[in-house]
Amino acid sequence: MRSVFFLTIAAILMTGCSSSPTPPEAETVVMVHGLGRTPMSMALLGERLERAGFRVVNFGYPSRTETVEGLVNRLRQAIQECCPEDKERIHFVTHSMGGIIVRAYLAQYSTGHTGHVVMLSPPNQGSEIADTFADSPILSRLLGPAGSQLGTDSTGIAHQLGPGSFKIGIITGNLSLNPLGSWMIPGSDDGKVSIDRARLEGAIAFLVIPATHTFIMNRQDVAAECILFLREGRFSEQLASRFAH
Repeated sequence: MRSVFFLTIAAILMTGCSSSPTPPEAETVVMVHGLGRTPMSMALLGERLERAGFRVVNFGYPSRTETVEGLVNRLRQAIQECCPEDKERIHFVTHSMGGIIVRAYLAQYSTGHTGHVVMLSPPNQGSEIADTFADSPILSRLLGPAGSQLGTDSTGIAHQLGPGSFKIGIITGNLSLNPLGSWMIPGSDDGKVSIDRARLEGAIAFLVIPATHTFIMNRQDVAAECILFLREGRFSEQLASRFAH
């Protein structure tokens, strides 16, 4: 119970700039959660990144009330407040729609970005669930303005952003706790995003593991791979071969 309490407090504190003591030379990692989630969903991963020596900024945003463009502006403001001198060198770790927000931010405001980006279960080529929900006035409210932009056709923001032009590593899952979601999605998926739609042209590493969309960020092996990619721009050969199809 104590660990849950402290993680909750950590999540609240990390919605702005990190207040944890880190060495002056520590590299900054901005974490961006997914649709319908809060910074709390990334708290355990953030704690592990901090223990590895990174300065963590756990960015929180209202995922169901604004467009992607509005959320990108919020992310830009947070970066200007927390790490303006490092904005071209900071790293990102994202979950789900958070990856789309970061892609949009980097495309617009940081075209010379040199940091690394790890995306967990990102809908990089849109989401069939967004397609289905967008056709219903009631269900579309669950997505909100940003989620409604995640369609799979050419009008969806994921396709408009184009290939990644920065160092991206993607980890996605092939287990589902969401039979309804999986029913909407062709092929192997994690309950929310298919393996194929998580892919992104330009990514330098892609890893599929037996994980679900909701909890992929809490796995210890995922944290280890995030740390390795942030440091070296690669995933471990051992884990890749372990889960190879």
